[in-house]
Amino acid sequence: MHSKRRLRWAVLPIGIATAAVLAGCTPTELNGFLPGFTEDGVPTTDKTEMVSGLWVNSWIVLLAVGVVTWGLMLWAMIAYRRRKGQTGLPVQLRYNMPIEIFYTVVPLILVVGFFAFTARDQAILETRYEDPDVSITAIGKQWAWDFQYNGEEEDGSDAVWSMGIQAQPDEQGNIDESQLPTLYLPVNQTVEIKLNSRDVIHSFWIIDFLYKKDMYIGKDNYWSFTPTREGEYAGKCAELCGEYHSMMLFNVKVVSEAEYDSYLASLEAAGNTGNINEAYDRLQNLPGTGNSSEGDE
Repeated sequence: MHSKRRLRWAVLPIGIATAAVLAGCTPTELNGFLPGFTEDGVPTTDKTEMVSGLWVNSWIVLLAVGVVTWGLMLWAMIAYRRRKGQTGLPVQLRYNMPIEIFYTVVPLILVVGFFAFTARDQAILETRYEDPDVSITAIGKQWAWDFQYNGEEEDGSDAVWSMGIQAQPDEQGNIDESQLPTLYLPVNQTVEIKLNSRDVIHSFWIIDFLYKKDMYIGKDNYWSFTPTREGEYAGKCAELCGEYHSMMLFNVKVVSEAEYDSYLASLEAAGNTGNINEAYDRLQNLPGTGNSSEGDE
Protein backbone atom coordinates (compact mmCIF):
# COMPACT_ATOMS: atom_id res chain seq x y z
CA MET A 1 0.00 0.00 0.00
CA HIS A 2 2.79 2.38 0.93
CA SER A 3 4.69 1.58 -2.27
CA LYS A 4 1.66 2.47 -4.43
CA ARG A 5 1.24 5.72 -2.54
CA ARG A 6 4.88 6.58 -3.06
CA LEU A 7 4.54 5.75 -6.76
CA ARG A 8 1.60 8.15 -7.13
CA TRP A 9 3.53 10.93 -5.43
CA ALA A 10 6.48 10.26 -7.77
CA VAL A 11 4.34 10.28 -10.94
CA LEU A 12 2.40 13.45 -10.04
CA PRO A 13 5.35 15.88 -10.33
CA ILE A 14 6.38 14.28 -13.63
CA GLY A 15 2.87 14.76 -15.03
CA ILE A 16 2.72 18.38 -13.87
CA ALA A 17 6.16 19.10 -15.32
CA THR A 18 5.20 17.49 -18.66
CA ALA A 19 1.98 19.52 -18.85
CA ALA A 20 3.88 22.72 -18.07
CA VAL A 21 6.46 22.03 -20.78
CA LEU A 22 3.78 21.27 -23.40
CA ALA A 23 1.79 24.38 -22.42
CA GLY A 24 4.84 26.51 -23.13
CA CYS A 25 5.41 25.06 -26.60
CA THR A 26 4.66 27.08 -29.70
CA PRO A 27 2.37 25.65 -32.41
CA THR A 28 5.47 24.93 -34.49
CA GLU A 29 7.02 22.91 -31.67
CA LEU A 30 3.75 21.09 -30.87
CA ASN A 31 3.61 19.99 -34.51
CA GLY A 32 7.08 18.53 -34.46
CA PHE A 33 8.74 21.44 -36.32
CA LEU A 34 7.06 20.28 -39.51
CA PRO A 35 6.47 22.84 -42.27
CA GLY A 36 2.97 24.16 -42.74
CA PHE A 37 2.51 25.86 -39.38
CA THR A 38 3.16 29.42 -38.19
CA GLU A 39 3.39 30.90 -34.72
CA ASP A 40 -0.30 31.86 -34.80
CA GLY A 41 -1.19 28.17 -35.11
CA VAL A 42 -3.10 28.41 -38.42
CA PRO A 43 -2.30 25.36 -40.62
CA THR A 44 -2.05 25.53 -44.40
CA THR A 45 -4.99 23.20 -45.05
CA ASP A 46 -7.82 21.52 -43.19
CA LYS A 47 -5.89 18.22 -43.33
CA THR A 48 -2.45 19.42 -42.25
CA GLU A 49 -2.99 19.02 -38.51
CA MET A 50 -4.17 15.45 -39.03
CA VAL A 51 -0.90 14.55 -40.75
CA SER A 52 1.24 16.28 -38.13
CA GLY A 53 -0.76 14.65 -35.33
CA LEU A 54 -0.09 11.20 -36.73
CA TRP A 55 3.60 12.04 -37.08
CA VAL A 56 4.09 13.61 -33.64
CA ASN A 57 2.06 11.05 -31.68
CA SER A 58 3.93 8.21 -33.39
CA TRP A 59 7.23 9.71 -32.32
CA ILE A 60 6.00 10.16 -28.73
CA VAL A 61 5.03 6.48 -28.52
CA LEU A 62 8.28 5.36 -30.11
CA LEU A 63 10.32 7.60 -27.82
CA ALA A 64 8.54 6.17 -24.78
CA VAL A 65 9.31 2.64 -26.00
CA GLY A 66 12.91 3.69 -26.57
CA VAL A 67 13.25 5.18 -23.06
CA VAL A 68 11.88 2.00 -21.45
CA THR A 69 14.14 -0.19 -23.62
CA TRP A 70 17.26 1.88 -22.95
CA GLY A 71 16.43 1.98 -19.24
CA LEU A 72 16.09 -1.80 -19.04
CA MET A 73 19.34 -2.25 -20.96
CA LEU A 74 21.17 0.10 -18.59
CA TRP A 75 19.63 -1.58 -15.55
CA ALA A 76 20.67 -5.02 -16.82
CA MET A 77 24.22 -3.83 -17.48
CA ILE A 78 24.52 -2.44 -13.96
CA ALA A 79 22.59 -5.08 -12.00
CA TYR A 80 24.21 -8.07 -13.69
CA ARG A 81 27.73 -6.74 -14.22
CA ARG A 82 30.63 -8.93 -13.21
CA ARG A 83 31.57 -8.18 -9.62
CA LYS A 84 35.06 -8.23 -8.19
CA GLY A 85 36.18 -11.75 -7.57
CA GLN A 86 33.59 -13.38 -9.81
CA THR A 87 34.71 -15.84 -12.46
CA GLY A 88 33.05 -17.89 -15.14
CA LEU A 89 29.64 -17.37 -16.68
CA PRO A 90 26.62 -16.11 -14.73
CA VAL A 91 23.64 -18.39 -14.18
CA GLN A 92 22.04 -19.13 -17.53
CA LEU A 93 18.24 -18.99 -17.89
CA ARG A 94 16.71 -20.83 -20.83
CA TYR A 95 13.12 -19.57 -20.66
CA ASN A 96 11.12 -16.82 -18.98
CA MET A 97 7.55 -17.18 -20.16
CA PRO A 98 6.17 -13.87 -18.76
CA ILE A 99 8.93 -11.87 -20.42
CA GLU A 100 8.55 -13.73 -23.72
CA ILE A 101 4.80 -13.07 -23.71
CA PHE A 102 5.47 -9.44 -22.89
CA TYR A 103 7.90 -8.77 -25.74
CA THR A 104 5.59 -10.59 -28.17
CA VAL A 105 2.31 -8.96 -27.18
CA VAL A 106 3.51 -5.36 -26.74
CA PRO A 107 5.08 -5.01 -30.23
CA LEU A 108 1.96 -6.59 -31.71
CA ILE A 109 -0.23 -4.02 -29.94
CA LEU A 110 2.01 -1.20 -31.19
CA VAL A 111 1.95 -2.40 -34.80
CA VAL A 112 -1.83 -2.90 -34.79
CA GLY A 113 -2.31 0.50 -33.15
CA PHE A 114 -0.11 2.30 -35.68
CA PHE A 115 -1.92 0.55 -38.52
CA ALA A 116 -5.37 1.43 -37.15
CA PHE A 117 -4.62 5.13 -36.71
CA THR A 118 -2.86 5.36 -40.07
CA ALA A 119 -5.70 3.60 -41.89
CA ARG A 120 -8.26 5.86 -40.19
CA ASP A 121 -6.46 9.07 -41.13
CA GLN A 122 -5.60 7.89 -44.64
CA ALA A 123 -9.26 7.10 -45.32
CA ILE A 124 -10.14 10.69 -44.40
CA LEU A 125 -7.28 12.18 -46.40
CA GLU A 126 -8.19 10.16 -49.48
CA THR A 127 -11.92 10.97 -49.39
CA ARG A 128 -12.96 13.04 -52.41
CA TYR A 129 -15.33 15.97 -52.17
CA GLU A 130 -18.64 15.29 -53.91
CA ASP A 131 -19.05 18.86 -55.16
CA PRO A 132 -15.83 20.87 -54.70
CA ASP A 133 -15.83 24.65 -55.13
CA VAL A 134 -12.76 24.41 -57.35
CA SER A 135 -11.67 21.65 -59.73
CA ILE A 136 -8.11 21.72 -61.09
CA THR A 137 -6.11 19.32 -63.26
CA ALA A 138 -2.36 19.19 -62.55
CA ILE A 139 -0.24 17.49 -65.20
CA GLY A 140 3.35 16.41 -64.65
CA LYS A 141 5.77 16.30 -67.58
CA GLN A 142 9.51 16.06 -67.98
CA TRP A 143 10.35 18.41 -66.27
CA ALA A 144 7.65 20.93 -65.48
CA TRP A 145 3.96 21.34 -64.68
CA ASP A 146 0.77 22.32 -66.47
CA PHE A 147 -2.34 23.47 -64.60
CA GLN A 148 -5.89 23.53 -65.92
CA TYR A 149 -8.66 25.29 -64.01
CA ASN A 150 -11.79 23.37 -64.93
CA GLY A 151 -15.21 24.81 -65.56
CA GLU A 152 -18.58 23.10 -65.84
CA GLU A 153 -17.93 21.16 -69.06
CA GLU A 154 -16.40 17.69 -68.72
CA ASP A 155 -14.46 18.01 -71.97
CA GLY A 156 -12.62 21.11 -70.65
CA SER A 157 -13.97 23.39 -73.38
CA ASP A 158 -14.69 26.12 -70.83
CA ALA A 159 -11.46 25.68 -68.87
CA VAL A 160 -8.47 28.01 -68.63
CA TRP A 161 -4.89 26.88 -68.19
CA SER A 162 -1.22 27.72 -67.78
CA MET A 163 1.77 25.76 -69.11
CA GLY A 164 5.08 25.76 -67.31
CA ILE A 165 8.72 25.15 -68.10
CA GLN A 166 11.36 23.61 -65.88
CA ALA A 167 13.44 25.76 -63.56
CA GLN A 168 16.23 27.65 -65.28
CA PRO A 169 19.23 28.14 -62.95
CA ASP A 170 21.79 30.85 -63.68
CA GLU A 171 25.56 30.35 -63.68
CA GLN A 172 25.62 30.41 -59.88
CA GLY A 173 22.80 27.86 -59.68
CA ASN A 174 20.24 30.37 -58.44
CA ILE A 175 16.66 29.93 -59.67
CA ASP A 176 14.31 32.77 -60.52
CA GLU A 177 11.19 31.57 -58.71
CA SER A 178 9.00 34.08 -60.53
CA GLN A 179 9.52 32.04 -63.73
CA LEU A 180 8.36 28.77 -62.16
CA PRO A 181 4.91 27.32 -62.94
CA THR A 182 2.44 28.68 -60.39
CA LEU A 183 -0.70 27.02 -59.07
CA TYR A 184 -3.34 29.40 -57.72
CA LEU A 185 -5.76 28.25 -55.01
CA PRO A 186 -8.58 30.22 -53.33
CA VAL A 187 -8.45 30.31 -49.54
CA ASN A 188 -11.25 28.59 -47.58
CA GLN A 189 -12.67 26.99 -50.74
CA THR A 190 -12.93 23.22 -51.19
CA VAL A 191 -10.43 22.09 -53.84
CA GLU A 192 -10.07 18.87 -55.78
CA ILE A 193 -6.93 18.37 -57.87
CA LYS A 194 -6.90 15.71 -60.57
CA LEU A 195 -3.36 14.40 -61.06
CA ASN A 196 -1.95 12.75 -64.16
CA SER A 197 1.28 12.50 -66.12
CA ARG A 198 2.29 13.04 -69.75
CA ASP A 199 5.26 10.67 -69.74
CA VAL A 200 6.76 8.92 -66.69
CA ILE A 201 5.77 8.58 -63.03
CA HIS A 202 5.93 11.89 -61.17
CA SER A 203 4.83 12.83 -57.65
CA PHE A 204 2.94 16.02 -56.83
CA TRP A 205 4.23 17.45 -53.53
CA ILE A 206 3.31 20.75 -51.89
CA ILE A 207 5.76 20.72 -49.01
CA ASP A 208 3.87 22.86 -46.49
CA PHE A 209 0.67 20.87 -47.09
CA LEU A 210 2.41 17.74 -45.74
CA TYR A 211 1.07 15.50 -48.48
CA LYS A 212 2.08 14.16 -51.86
CA LYS A 213 0.54 11.89 -54.47
CA ASP A 214 1.97 10.02 -57.43
CA MET A 215 1.01 10.79 -61.03
CA TYR A 216 0.72 8.06 -63.66
CA ILE A 217 -0.01 7.72 -67.34
CA GLY A 218 -3.49 6.33 -67.91
CA LYS A 219 -4.51 6.49 -64.22
CA ASP A 220 -5.89 9.60 -62.57
CA ASN A 221 -5.28 10.31 -58.91
CA TYR A 222 -7.26 12.85 -56.90
CA TRP A 223 -6.48 15.03 -53.91
CA SER A 224 -9.18 16.93 -52.01
CA PHE A 225 -8.51 19.59 -49.38
CA THR A 226 -9.32 23.13 -48.30
CA PRO A 227 -6.53 25.76 -48.14
CA THR A 228 -6.94 27.66 -44.89
CA ARG A 229 -4.13 30.23 -44.96
CA GLU A 230 -3.13 32.70 -47.66
CA GLY A 231 0.51 32.65 -48.65
CA GLU A 232 3.11 31.36 -51.09
CA TYR A 233 4.37 27.79 -50.85
CA ALA A 234 6.92 25.64 -52.64
CA GLY A 235 6.12 22.52 -54.63
CA LYS A 236 8.25 19.93 -56.40
CA CYS A 237 8.28 16.47 -57.90
CA ALA A 238 9.01 13.86 -55.23
CA GLU A 239 9.63 10.93 -57.62
CA LEU A 240 12.94 10.53 -59.46
CA CYS A 241 11.75 11.07 -63.04
CA GLY A 242 14.83 11.66 -65.14
CA GLU A 243 17.84 13.87 -65.72
CA TYR A 244 16.30 17.19 -64.64
CA HIS A 245 14.14 15.89 -61.81
CA SER A 246 15.63 18.47 -59.42
CA MET A 247 14.47 21.27 -61.74
CA MET A 248 10.82 20.12 -61.66
CA LEU A 249 9.66 22.86 -59.28
CA PHE A 250 6.52 24.95 -58.97
CA ASN A 251 4.98 27.63 -56.77
CA VAL A 252 1.63 27.61 -55.01
CA LYS A 253 -0.23 30.81 -54.20
CA VAL A 254 -3.20 30.63 -51.85
CA VAL A 255 -5.10 33.87 -52.42
CA SER A 256 -8.46 35.46 -51.78
CA GLU A 257 -11.42 34.44 -53.93
CA ALA A 258 -11.35 37.82 -55.70
CA GLU A 259 -7.65 37.47 -56.57
CA TYR A 260 -8.22 33.89 -57.73
CA ASP A 261 -11.04 34.97 -60.05
CA SER A 262 -8.87 37.81 -61.34
CA TYR A 263 -6.08 35.36 -62.18
CA LEU A 264 -8.45 33.09 -64.10
CA ALA A 265 -9.73 36.13 -66.00
CA SER A 266 -6.14 37.00 -66.95
CA LEU A 267 -5.62 33.50 -68.37
CA GLU A 268 -8.80 33.84 -70.40
CA ALA A 269 -7.74 37.26 -71.67
CA ALA A 270 -4.41 35.75 -72.76
CA GLY A 271 -6.25 33.16 -74.86
CA ASN A 272 -5.36 30.20 -72.63
CA THR A 273 -8.78 28.61 -72.93
CA GLY A 274 -10.17 25.18 -73.75
CA ASN A 275 -8.77 21.73 -73.09
CA ILE A 276 -5.09 21.99 -72.16
CA ASN A 277 -4.23 18.63 -73.74
CA GLU A 278 -5.47 19.80 -77.13
CA ALA A 279 -3.48 23.01 -76.79
CA TYR A 280 -0.40 21.03 -75.75
CA ASP A 281 -0.69 18.74 -78.78
CA ARG A 282 -0.98 21.73 -81.10
CA LEU A 283 2.14 23.31 -79.61
CA GLN A 284 4.05 20.04 -79.86
CA ASN A 285 3.29 19.80 -83.59
CA LEU A 286 4.19 23.36 -84.51
CA PRO A 287 7.01 23.68 -87.09
CA GLY A 288 10.34 24.30 -85.44
CA THR A 289 9.52 22.46 -82.21
CA GLY A 290 11.29 19.29 -83.28
CA ASN A 291 8.05 17.30 -83.11
CA SER A 292 6.47 18.30 -86.42
CA SER A 293 6.12 15.69 -89.18
CA GLU A 294 6.70 18.32 -91.86
CA GLY A 295 9.82 17.86 -93.95
CA ASP A 296 10.33 14.23 -92.97
CA GLU A 297 10.16 13.02 -96.52
